[in-house]
Amino acid sequence: MSQLSNEQLALVAATRQTLERIVRDFTPAVFASSLAAEDMVLTDLILKSQLPITIFSLETGRLHAETLAMVDKVKETYGYDITLYRPETAAVDAYVARNGLNAFYDSVEMRKECCRIRKVEPLGRALAGNQAWVTGQRRAQAATRSSLMVEEDDPAHFMTKFNPLADWSEQDVWDYIKANNVPYNALHDQGYPSIGCAPCTRAIEPGEDVRAGRWWWENPESKECGLHVVDGKLIRIKSVAA
Repeated sequence: MSQLSNEQLALVAATRQTLERIVRDFTPAVFASSLAAEDMVLTDLILKSQLPITIFSLETGRLHAETLAMVDKVKETYGYDITLYRPETAAVDAYVARNGLNAFYDSVEMRKECCRIRKVEPLGRALAGNQAWVTGQRRAQAATRSSLMVEEDDPAHFMTKFNPLADWSEQDVWDYIKANNVPYNALHDQGYPSIGCAPCTRAIEPGEDVRAGRWWWENPESKECGLHVVDGKLIRIKSVAA
């Protein structure tokens, strides 16, 4: 990693220490990967160090082809099969029958209900039986994540949540990817710094916030899918990291 600065090398070392502590003190633990750039950094760190943290992804049924292709990329690069969790077919069918395929454009409530069915409920199944889960969230990603800490209580799932890249900048992420030849989602080269479901994600213009392309028709304050929310509030109830 000679291309990384001393400060970046220190960030990588701190992130490794966090991941090793998760394994030591919070096994079993899982990593929720969106298959985007940040998550590929964590995938690289976890798999190259052969850490026993299970990696899973939420296959919502509305992902870009480029995102789904990353599952095969991870298999090809690391020899690892990412576990996919899908929404309950009956719940999806009922939502579409009641509201229409793209009702999430109609209101924040409709969009969050779609996210609940396609992401939040499958997440609950993925987290069941674990002591902690890992995310690729960073403070710099959005206004809603400005108070993000490396380690937090998650009262919604009665476990601890870790955000090992909380202190990383966008530049740190991409410098690591380039220095370590980490595979990444092709959509990033097409103006997508943040990637979710295809109908809810667009490319951004130069100078726009990195999360501007997510649910672009909504106000920035509402741009969370519910994975990190309890009773309408982001899970920041108790930070337990220095």
